[in-house]
Amino acid sequence: MKISILLPYKENFASNYAGAVSLFVKDTIENSKYFKNSYVFGHMPYNKPFLKNYVNINLEKSLFKSNSKNYVANFLKKEKKIDSDIIEIHNRPNYIQYLKNLENKKIILYFHNDPLSMNGSTSVEDRINLLNKIDKIFFNSKWSQERFFIGIDNKILLKQKTSICFQSTNRAKINFRNKKRLISFIGKLNTAKGYDLFAKTIVKILDKYNDWKSIVIGDEPREKISLNHKNLKIKGYTNHKKVLKILEEVSISVVCSRWEEPFGRTSLEAASRGCAVIISNRGGLPETSKSSIKLKSLNSHNLFIEIEKLIINKKKLLKYQKQNYKNFIFDHQYISKIIDNIREGLYKKNYFSITKEKVFKIMHITNFNERFDGRLHYNTGRRINNGFIRNGHNVFSISDRDILHNNKSIKDLSGKNSLQKKIVEAFSNFKPDIIVLGHADRVTNNTLSILKDINSNVKITQWFLDPLSKYGPDHINNSKRILDKQEFLDSTFLTTDPKALSIKIPNSFFIPNPADQSFEILDNFKKDCEYDVFFAMSHGVHRGQLKTGKGDDREVFINRLIKNNKDISFDVYGMNNVQPIWADQFINKISNSYMGLNLSRGRPIKYYSSDRIVQLVGNGLLTFIDRRTHLSDFFSDKEIIFYEDIDDLSLKLRKFKKDKMQGKKIAKAGKKKYLKYFNSELVSDFLLSKTFDYKSKKKYIWE
Repeated sequence: MKISILLPYKENFASNYAGAVSLFVKDTIENSKYFKNSYVFGHMPYNKPFLKNYVNINLEKSLFKSNSKNYVANFLKKEKKIDSDIIEIHNRPNYIQYLKNLENKKIILYFHNDPLSMNGSTSVEDRINLLNKIDKIFFNSKWSQERFFIGIDNKILLKQKTSICFQSTNRAKINFRNKKRLISFIGKLNTAKGYDLFAKTIVKILDKYNDWKSIVIGDEPREKISLNHKNLKIKGYTNHKKVLKILEEVSISVVCSRWEEPFGRTSLEAASRGCAVIISNRGGLPETSKSSIKLKSLNSHNLFIEIEKLIINKKKLLKYQKQNYKNFIFDHQYISKIIDNIREGLYKKNYFSITKEKVFKIMHITNFNERFDGRLHYNTGRRINNGFIRNGHNVFSISDRDILHNNKSIKDLSGKNSLQKKIVEAFSNFKPDIIVLGHADRVTNNTLSILKDINSNVKITQWFLDPLSKYGPDHINNSKRILDKQEFLDSTFLTTDPKALSIKIPNSFFIPNPADQSFEILDNFKKDCEYDVFFAMSHGVHRGQLKTGKGDDREVFINRLIKNNKDISFDVYGMNNVQPIWADQFINKISNSYMGLNLSRGRPIKYYSSDRIVQLVGNGLLTFIDRRTHLSDFFSDKEIIFYEDIDDLSLKLRKFKKDKMQGKKIAKAGKKKYLKYFNSELVSDFLLSKTFDYKSKKKYIWE
């Protein structure tokens, strides 16, 4: 693959007065796998360019062509000899109109500024034309992307042609002991950058704290703002490498722009060097550092207060410095790889026809509970995984919670950054057709956006087991979770009937809790059991034991049931000071009971059940379920026993305690039907057929 990159006219692609665009291009090209096949075009006075593969466009003024049109025309003449596969235009949307006869090339446009302020993208019509003509548009912040789509309908669909590509810097090894009592301001020395506010504030700070110093780097020939102090040094324009070296010693970096900065390279670089960063809450500045201090109101008084807090409280200062350094991920290699992957996704066609013989490459991201040493092995994620594999698909599994747990460090306190990186790396290498998310709340929308950018054809779906009824537990939180990633999802699968919910979930489908032939191995209907009724619950699978002061309405129901039926023997776990049970211990305990009660948290809602139903019906227990679940749509009274209320349940428990022959016959029929129609192969096939919209030859009785 060959790539031709066109810089803005008169952009200085050299160490002297290099702008943000030139630095971005230099750094990402140097770290690209296509470095040797990339060519940078520009027009600048004779300077030693950053890279050898720079091509200068010498121009003579034309009476008949604008500078832009003349510049692009001459670029196309030179580029024709190279004949690149991809042409990339930086920060000049108006150049796109001059690109002619490039049907066999892919076009990428990079925005480094506010799209609404640039010639060629100010109007809605301009921006829609860009979306129609260009294969991919990069923005340097979410703020810039949102600005681009102001006034445009169908944003979710059209955003798939765009991507966020933050600017980058290299990662330096920082020794926080070497930090000096030094406050920096770096950038144009004008009011738009807030230099006047800084000037007014820093004099007061240095007067009050004379053991601190300040350094100002930058110039502005068009605007003069006076600033003098014996503890302050103004260096003027400084080579970029020297700026980064200075930041390694800076303790506090101030970026107090008045204007809506599209991104803010200075704050990114300061964060990468372990500075405490104070920013104004403008434009894309907040996206440059998660741990920056945002000025609530942009004035000299507030800026003074925030600087003084850090000076007075050394622990707080060190905390912000370390947090910025640990949370920094936008290094050159990371950003370059994202760009390369998107280039590959554009260049390589990714079309396929869906047939029953299609073998999908599936990236399945859920909690496989590896860190619990088998205690939580019997989970739905593994059941669905088994179904994919038995149906002949190629599955790459990522256990998100285990990665978070195993990658917590000083550099990544929660492990979240490590998880995002692993997903992007694995996606780039494995190149899946579909991403399946199962309760993968820690996967960020930014990561999904990156994956869609790498391959816009990839499908993304999710399955969700938790209750969603407005009368159930955790309704608000669960509703937020299920809707969080809707912008990127092609489908959603629930263990509740979507039509019964108070929230609308686009392209959602009901799936039963899947049984698995290798997990549901008992046939309790074949033997005489020690106990009559089995019931188990927990206060949270990850905790693994009872939690003091924790309980729910199921305990009240079960205790009342036991009290009303003293002639029935109950084997109950997870309540009344009896610890919950897991894994092989669970299998051993459930094997001792003839009947099982499937009771979920909250008020019953259509089709919802916890995954306990699989372990009861699937292991051949005579299972009792509240009729309000409407699961009688799939099972008759000759397969599962449905009850109206606690009195009806008591009556039926006593009936089948006496009539075990009939009860075992029903239990056997229930298991047979559940494993035949609600198994993991069918559920996983249904998930794929609905997401890829093809007709499967398998029969789904729940559809």
